[in-house]
Amino acid sequence: MASVKRLLLAFAVTSGFLAPPALSSAADTLSTQRQQELKYMVQQDCGSCHGMTLKGGLGPSLLPERIAVLPEQYLIEAVTHGRPGTPMPPWAPILTTAEIRWIVEQLKSDQLAQTRAD
Repeated sequence: MASVKRLLLAFAVTSGFLAPPALSSAADTLSTQRQQELKYMVQQDCGSCHGMTLKGGLGPSLLPERIAVLPEQYLIEAVTHGRPGTPMPPWAPILTTAEIRWIVEQLKSDQLAQTRAD
């Protein structure tokens, strides 16, 4: 029964039924210092599983060409709640919704390229 609920929730989220209202860019709510801290966190914490260059490792690649096909809300949910059955932890206890949205926006637009050594 729990797997059916998860599937329904995933469908509702990815189809836009549960999408939050559109916000201006998450960068509008984060200080420059906090953005720099989040860039470092992506490099160190996310990079420990997704590869230091974000090209993949234990976790999949986070490069824009790979995640471009994924809905933004799906990525936000994956970061927020983790991925059950995988090593991906939920980041909601540590990051705010605005911070998670900012990270996803940066990953999708390749704005974290300076954190990678291509």
